[in-house]
Amino acid sequence: MQHTENNATTPSPSPLERVGERLKPNWPESQQRYLDWWNGKGVLINMWEHLQTGVTPHADVPAPAPAKDLNQRWFDPEWRADELNYYLSRSSFLADIPPVANTQLGPGSLAAILGGVLEGGEDTIWIHPDPNPKEEIIFDPENAAWKLHKDLLKACKQRANGYYYVGMPDLMEGMDILAALRGTDTVLMDTVMNPELLERQLQQVNDIYFRVFDELYEIIREGDEMAFCYFSIWGPGKVSKLQSDISIMISEDDFRRFALPYLRQQCQRIDYTLYHLDGVGAIRHVDALLEIEELNAIQWTPGVGEPQGGDPKWYDLYRKILAGGKSIMPCWVTLDELRPLLDHVGADGLNILMDFKNENEIEKAVRILEEASPQPSPKERELGDSLSKGFNIN
Repeated sequence: MQHTENNATTPSPSPLERVGERLKPNWPESQQRYLDWWNGKGVLINMWEHLQTGVTPHADVPAPAPAKDLNQRWFDPEWRADELNYYLSRSSFLADIPPVANTQLGPGSLAAILGGVLEGGEDTIWIHPDPNPKEEIIFDPENAAWKLHKDLLKACKQRANGYYYVGMPDLMEGMDILAALRGTDTVLMDTVMNPELLERQLQQVNDIYFRVFDELYEIIREGDEMAFCYFSIWGPGKVSKLQSDISIMISEDDFRRFALPYLRQQCQRIDYTLYHLDGVGAIRHVDALLEIEELNAIQWTPGVGEPQGGDPKWYDLYRKILAGGKSIMPCWVTLDELRPLLDHVGADGLNILMDFKNENEIEKAVRILEEASPQPSPKERELGDSLSKGFNIN
């Protein structure tokens, strides 16, 4: 984080300080809670993105000049890096909110790397289908969107200067990427008319995904650690959010054929994985997801017209996932829903993304959790999983 204090440049964190600790003094404790959560224990109090309302700035970081247009707003790496640096200097990192820069280039930006067309909107980035779709999905190292991904992450990493993590963009995978490239109707038709072609393309997408992910990981990693830009997840290794939103439109048998094998490959190659389950119609695929032994956790997005993740309507779903050996991520939980959620679902394996309006609400949520959760003894903590997957937080 590049900033000045008393007209002098603030030094970079010393090598003995962990990334994030200057902005978030309790980061080592939060890291342990992340490790516990990945392993089905404990509770994290988190939120989507970050809160700025009423937050005292961490540093004297100048605001960037307003973006000249939407193209600069989204696709100028230097401007994005400056804007994220300013944003994080005024963000709250209380509870377990991680210090991570959201470098997203649209939901499913792997599609742009594979030939889709990026368009900046007022509040998001749209990715339009490849105007010249091909049967074979091929990676072009000269693709402009691929270069943009790398340039953006490198610029953000330079601005971060060890103060915060640079998040992995939301690449996505599988049928969702093919739908973005070729159109949803085309992909759905292929499940019936061209299933062998679809399977070949899905494997090609997965192979390219790993190549892209690994190269971007080398840019953003801090030691072996990394963070993912969506859902605010961190881990001491490779971390990713996985999904198949198109699954709401396919049968359970088709999900097992056209989604599950490729998701399993990702879970086997990536150390820590969170599956984004989106919409009531996708719940029928939970049994299949629970069969992926290496999958760590499932996030639940109820969808349009449904109550959000803290509603009692979803308690049975959460209990089923937990009983299946996966951690859960209820989202957009309000303060008044927190204690009932803990009472009915338990206090193990929950990463709760709250709908906070101010830091006072964050502090209240932490107190509710403290009252609801028995605190481990020093001996129990010593015997915990602090060395999980080769990572020692001490």
